[in-house]
Amino acid sequence: MAHYTLQHATQTTNLADILERVLDKGIVVAGDISISLVGVELLSIKVRLLIASVDKAAEMGINWWESDPLLSTRARELEAENRLLHERLARLEERLDART
Repeated sequence: MAHYTLQHATQTTNLADILERVLDKGIVVAGDISISLVGVELLSIKVRLLIASVDKAAEMGINWWESDPLLSTRARELEAENRLLHERLARLEERLDART
């Protein structure tokens, strides 16, 4: 005879509550890794991880995804516009140099 156990939704609720709290408050994980040989540091890695909701991160002043061209179409548009303006400025400066 097979025995089956019923699992209640309390685990899901607890996990959802924990996730909500983490995203609401944020959590920071930080660590440094250093590899040395005979007292000479060969490699140093600093690890910083922030887990938070987008709203919480923005509230903390973290919004790098808004200006990352790989993540934001607006950032790509601004990057293209900036490149065109630099090219235009370079052409204008060349014309001024040619006149003087």
